[in-house]
Order: sequence, then structure tokens, then C-alpha cells
Amino acid sequence: MINRVILIGRLTKDPELKYTSSGAAVGSFSLAVNRQFTNANGDREADFINCVIWRKSAENFANFTHKGSLVGIDGRLQTRNYENQKGQRIYVTEVVVDDFSLLEKRASDNSNANQTQTGSNQTHKPADSVANNGQAIDINDDDLPF
Repeated sequence: MINRVILIGRLTKDPELKYTSSGAAVGSFSLAVNRQFTNANGDREADFINCVIWRKSAENFANFTHKGSLVGIDGRLQTRNYENQKGQRIYVTEVVVDDFSLLEKRASDNSNANQTQTGSNQTHKPADSVANNGQAIDINDDDLPF
């Protein structure tokens, strides 16, 4: 069986970070994801997807994102239910995030690096060493392997 969700969207507010009684970090946030089509008025609508992220990834996500951040997430869809204080059964459907990517550079970051978060390992994409700083590259046909 397959249960995979991949979304790209913007945070509707700052992530909310809490800790369980056993000390595990849990973050929750809502992601606004644009629909691929426009409505009758020509406006593009969005879906607002509730997400939850756990442990070190939750702490990193809360530290590096804020309202309006463009992020990509990879996770699974989960439905759970609980009884509220009035005795009513409440059903919740949310995405449990496994991995996330920060899709725009931070305002204080002057480099062109994209930041990616997978689990608890953070990597930075190096600058393109082949670009030759915008200068033309002289390639002879004899240099090509085909």
C-alpha cells in the first residue's frame, strides 16, 4: 500500500512548536497550496493543509521557517480522532512530515544556496563551479567525447 504526500506551499503562520510529556518535540503548521486551475472569476484558489512534524526535524523546521516561507514537504496522510471537552468525537486529517525542503533563501543569507532538510541532516547546495562566472567557455569539437 502507498501513502505518500508531496506538497509545495507557503506557511500560513509561524509553526507552533510544543513538547510531549516525554520530551519529544512536535511542530504543527498549515500550508497554503495553490490549486492548478482558476475559479469562475479567474482567481487562483488555495487549499490549506494541516501538517505535523516530529522530533529534531520539528525543532529545525520551527527555527528556519516563518509565516510566508515557501517550503516543500514529503510525508504521509494520517487520520486520527479524539473526544473534545464537550464529549464530541473530533476527526482530524493531516500530513505527517518525514522530510522538508526550504525553497527560498533566508533574508540574511547572501549566498545562492538552497537549503534542504532531510530528517536531521542539513545540507547546502554548492555554487555552480561550471558556470565560469557568466563568461563564455571555449570548447573545441575535439574535446567532446562523441
